[in-house]
Amino acid sequence: MILSHTLSNELYISTTQKGDRIALVQDKRLIEYHFDETEHQFAVGDIYLGVVKKVVQGNNAAFVDVGYDKDGFLHYNEIISYNSLNKFVKDVIAKRPINLRLKNFKMEPEIEKFGKINDVITKNTPVLVQVVKEPISTKGPRLSCDISIAGRNVVLVPFGNSVNISKKITNKQERQRLHKMVSSVKPENFAVIVRTVAEGKDMEELSRDIEFCVEKWEAGMKALRDAKPRDRIISEMDRASSILRDMLNDDFDNIYVDSKESFDGIKSFLHTIAPDKEKILKLHTGKNKLFEQFGIEKQIKSLFGRSVSLPSGGYLIIEHTEALHVVDVNSGNKSTQEEDQESTALAVNLEAAKELARQLRMRDMGGIIVVDFIDMKKSENRRIIQDAIKEEMKGDRSKYTILPISKFGLLQITRQRVRPEMNIVTRETCPTCGGTGSIQASIVVTDVIENNLDYILSKQNERGISVVLHPFIYAYYREGIISKQMQWFLKYKTWVKLIKDSSIGITEFHFLNKLGDEIEIG
Repeated sequence: MILSHTLSNELYISTTQKGDRIALVQDKRLIEYHFDETEHQFAVGDIYLGVVKKVVQGNNAAFVDVGYDKDGFLHYNEIISYNSLNKFVKDVIAKRPINLRLKNFKMEPEIEKFGKINDVITKNTPVLVQVVKEPISTKGPRLSCDISIAGRNVVLVPFGNSVNISKKITNKQERQRLHKMVSSVKPENFAVIVRTVAEGKDMEELSRDIEFCVEKWEAGMKALRDAKPRDRIISEMDRASSILRDMLNDDFDNIYVDSKESFDGIKSFLHTIAPDKEKILKLHTGKNKLFEQFGIEKQIKSLFGRSVSLPSGGYLIIEHTEALHVVDVNSGNKSTQEEDQESTALAVNLEAAKELARQLRMRDMGGIIVVDFIDMKKSENRRIIQDAIKEEMKGDRSKYTILPISKFGLLQITRQRVRPEMNIVTRETCPTCGGTGSIQASIVVTDVIENNLDYILSKQNERGISVVLHPFIYAYYREGIISKQMQWFLKYKTWVKLIKDSSIGITEFHFLNKLGDEIEIG
């Protein structure tokens, strides 16, 4: 029997020059990690004004230019509401006097379910499309003309009329209550999907959420009037905000950010979606980096390698091939005595099931995943592992299917992937040796640091500087009653702040000025 308890969730957002690092931690365990690049485009949910470049009858699909290196892929199954959408987009681009909120808009019939794309779409036609799968590997983005605007409690679908309730809301009276409420405030010519999180919400909150989505749609359509082909018309919110929108609940204890800009942006967003949660937002101002302070950097380094340790001494080996992912469960140094084998296998497999669910979510592994569990003779033990996997994957926001474990101990999972897999190299190529296996002695590294420090303080007369160092080098400068750091203070009459960062190589270092910007060293 699997016991569940209320899990505490914490979100950590660390801002870097290249973008935001986002970690979702559950009961102190890292379960999701994202890197939201500043210049990142073609995120799931973004809406573009594309141009049809090619119609391929064999695939029953079109290739659409949205400004990416490779044209986006638009299948016939993703253009159900194309007729109404196309008519509306033409009216908007031509600046005809129409209501952008679709009031009094005369809807066109949906396309035939088993028709041909070349009967509907022609080359060089402008088309409004939404990214449903980000560019992965050599493929362009996957696109859809069936556009939707996601809010916290509802999803708004233009050119529809239905009200659908999430299947995860199982209480019949609650489903009826939500259906009745949403139907009474549903805007004309919009369908509404009520999300699981809406359970128990009142009319005012749902109505406010619907209005938020309609306003977002209207603002996008105003932008469409003067848009050029390949322009982004509506942006999906950044990754941190979308995590909060989709997952924020009473189990969230803290949201930590380390930049004032992020703090202000998220505070404003929380004020809109959940004012009572503003108090859990905290600005990190400690001397250590946010991910270092809360042990997240260490978890990232230990969890993204080829081999992942389990608490009892077992481990997972995770291999990636072109076609699928293979996970091998090993018992390590656990007992292999005959009478103990079955219970050992069950114990290690249970730990592996828990870790596997986390790895799938954290790395955002998609496609086919084959897991080779340690063999178990008893069918009821295989069933226990099956139930454990289902329980652990409950919180996964991606669509997935779990097949029964075979008698050979193999489990197959298919998991939808809409973004490139998160892959972090945990074995670093040494910046000094270039992978040859030997590095400059750390004492030589310290000479280089001190020469640069002398130049910056004596020749450039910088003050209030910081040095970012690997923890080993950091410890070297801090040890002793009169540490090297204190010796610098006595010599230069200014305090040099040291910052440890385990994400950099042992021979790497960075000098920062008092504003936190990197000092270029010629």
